Order: sequence, then C-alpha cells, then structure tokens
Amino acid sequence: MSRFKQADLNAVRTIPLSGRKNRSNITDFAQVCDSRNAKAFFDALPRCLKSADLIEFMRHIKNARKKGLPFHVLMGAHVTKVGLSPIVIDLIKEKIITGISLNSAGLIHDLELTFWGKTSEDVQAGLIDGTFGMARETGLLFAAVVELAEKESIGLGEAAGVVINGSKAKYRKHSLFGYCEENNIPATVHIAIGADIVHQQSCFKAGPAAEASYRDFKILANTLSDADKGGVVANIGSAVLLPEVFLKALTVSRNLKKGKRNIITADFDMISHYRPMMNVVSRPTARGGKGFSFIGHHEIMIPLLAWGLKAYISGTE
Repeated sequence: MSRFKQADLNAVRTIPLSGRKNRSNITDFAQVCDSRNAKAFFDALPRCLKSADLIEFMRHIKNARKKGLPFHVLMGAHVTKVGLSPIVIDLIKEKIITGISLNSAGLIHDLELTFWGKTSEDVQAGLIDGTFGMARETGLLFAAVVELAEKESIGLGEAAGVVINGSKAKYRKHSLFGYCEENNIPATVHIAIGADIVHQQSCFKAGPAAEASYRDFKILANTLSDADKGGVVANIGSAVLLPEVFLKALTVSRNLKKGKRNIITADFDMISHYRPMMNVVSRPTARGGKGFSFIGHHEIMIPLLAWGLKAYISGTE
C-alpha cells in the first residue's frame, strides 16, 4: 500500500462531448489531389539544398517500394488534427505508405473525428475550470478499444480499427485506423501513461492499455527489420515519444536479425528537435543509409510530399 495519497479519479467530473468547443472539424480536412503537373513542378526546382534533398528522398521511397521494402511513417497527433488523414490514407491506397505508428493522442483525435467529426478542444479554457480532456464519450470509446485489445490479445491500433469498422462510425472513411484494419496494414499506437486526456478518467485501465501498446511495439520492431534493408522511415511531427520508441524498436530488430544496415530516414517538423535529429536522422544511418531533415508546417509540407510521391511512384516518371 502506498504511503502517499492518490487523486480519486472516480470523483472526476466529466462533460458531454456535444458541449465542448472544438478547433478541428472534418469539413476542413485536406482534399486528395492527383499527380498532374507535379513532376513538372518538382523538375523545375533547383537542384540544391532542401529541394534536392526532397527529390532524392522521394526517389529513395520509389526504389524501396519497387523492391517491396516498406515506407513506414511515424506521426505525432498534430498530423491528424490539422486534417491530413485523407492524404495519408490516399498514400496507403496507392501502396506508397506501408504502415503507420502514432502516439495515443493521435488515436484519440482519430476516434473523435471518426465518430463525431470534430476534435481539438480549447486547452486553456478547459484547464481553468478543470474540464480539459473530460469528455466522457472520448474516455469510454478509448476504454472500449483497450478492452477489445485485451480480450483479443491484439495491439491498440488494430483494436481501434476493429471498433471503428464494427461500429460503422459515421466518418470512418477518414479514419487512419479504420482504413488500416480493413486493409491489413500495420497501424501501431505507443502510449505514455499520464500524457493523454483519457488517463484523467476512471474508465482508463492502465495495465491492459500498456500491454496492448507493448504488442504494438513488437509489431513495429518486426516491421523495421525489412526497413533496415533499404526501406524508408519518416517521422512527422513527433518531437520525443516516437523517435524514442523508434530507436528502441530498431535496436530490437537489429538484435534479432543481423545484416547490412541501409535504412533511409527523414524528419518532417516545424522546427528542428534534438531527439528526432539524433534518433531518426543521425544514429540509425551512421553505418549505412541516409537521413534527411525537412522544416515546414505539416499542413503544407505533407500534401506537397504526397503530390510528389504520387508523381514519382504512381505516375510515369
């Protein structure tokens, strides 16, 4: 028995999601565009500095996919809440992206958007009166995902997809996890206990959630064994958690399977952070492969990357 008093989460006041103001609405999501004129645009860029890097990075992805090697994407929650899910889903449909890994905030945004078409509350306003993160529907839905993951001994990502598709959620065509589960694409979720809004509610079961996330860690480690043969991994907008998870999963992969290291990596973010630069760009590629870094807002850079990839891989380049 702990000597220290704990907060009683059973006494926490929750609020209905319908009464919460949201900053992200599914009606504002990105639209998928075709690759017309994309190649001409990229061919017109100067072959120096970051434009040269971006073209080279896309060609690495093209080469990896031609060889049947993965292009796996790590994503922070911001990617989902700024409306980029349709862009990512389209790249999965085109067989360009082969798997995704998110933190659990990314899963929370995906669930809220998929079931209710809105997400991203006003944190400052909710923090003042203690209602930040207290939407009861969100907590209960996340709890249902954890319960299914425990019952079926599967990862959080797969369980989320099963819940979304089984419930025929209204906006499931925009769901990363729904699409991945339906099409047998690995989608993993990596949690940090105490870091997400659902952890504030008594319906959250930390043990089963952590165990399900650990299954996803092992799925990611297995995926990276192929990426290390010349495949590609991109980190988009995760400053700490996913770069740390990636480094440990890659270590497990290299511990279990020996061979030449030739992984291609890239970090996409709005500013340069220490851990992505070290754990994604530099350390994994020190003895083989190459790392890239691109700075810019996700809502501009990711559609631009997708436009180019569709031209270089799905097009006639």
